[in-house]
Amino acid sequence: MNASHEHEHDPEHEHEHGPLAELVTLRDWLRYAVTRFNRGEVFFGHGCSDAYDEAAWLLMATLALPLERLEPFLDACITSEERDELFARINRRVDERVPTAYLVNEAWLGEFRFYVDERVIVPRSFFAELLEDGLAPWVEDPDAVGSALDLCTGSGCLAVLMAHAFPQAQIVAADLSDDALQVAERNVADYGLEGRIELLHSDVFDGLGGRRFDLIISNPPYVTAAAVAALPPEYLHEPQMALGSGEDGLDVVRRLLANAKRHLNPGGILAVEVGHNRAIVEDAFPELPLVWLSTRGGDDMVFLLRYEDLS
Repeated sequence: MNASHEHEHDPEHEHEHGPLAELVTLRDWLRYAVTRFNRGEVFFGHGCSDAYDEAAWLLMATLALPLERLEPFLDACITSEERDELFARINRRVDERVPTAYLVNEAWLGEFRFYVDERVIVPRSFFAELLEDGLAPWVEDPDAVGSALDLCTGSGCLAVLMAHAFPQAQIVAADLSDDALQVAERNVADYGLEGRIELLHSDVFDGLGGRRFDLIISNPPYVTAAAVAALPPEYLHEPQMALGSGEDGLDVVRRLLANAKRHLNPGGILAVEVGHNRAIVEDAFPELPLVWLSTRGGDDMVFLLRYEDLS
């Protein structure tokens, strides 16, 4: 037997003769990960849109390197200990379809980094862009927003963005999931916002008593039953209560619209994200003067209503 092949299928000698031995630099690992992702036909829907971006994210986050500074590190050698971790995470991404956000315990909305794990859905929201501009022109003066509610807060990401967009606002971040609220608590603390963001266990509005707000935003579960059944396996790692909402995806949205007015101040605004469900929403609520907002990521994913428009 040729000596050079005697350990070919022996995992204990992986470092000596296996694939890991040939992957020396970050450049090598980047190429390898992109190939694995493409061959494995993984789905990109949790922060990246292609194999290259996701591979770069997974590698840089695992190695605790700055995401925006890939170039200086491309020819850096990877230690054997780091190789094991990279190899394990790439395998889990491909074989188990675990989203990278869960593998590296982070997700990004614009410049904001959040801790995430499988207790919350991976943050992704058209509100991130809308809040960059403080919901202008619908909110005329960001400083005039004194109270705001983030309903179905999940990881707390939108509540944190609201705290930055509306510097005078006291914010309530509400969710039905105690697990999610624990993650939100960590993110609120990471941004030092414990004094401005109150975390509240609530099934839609049920836990809010008679409280009213100048602004309510919600990125609720809104995936239709048919779409849930067709989701790529990556989404099965997320809490299903945060995705699906009945046959037409509007179970939570119906409760929101039925009760929002009693929790808004006169002149207040409600904004709700519903993804690709504009036609379903318009069919269900033909009497409402829904305003559909435009974003770089897509138009007609978020609707807005004023206090006066709600029945």
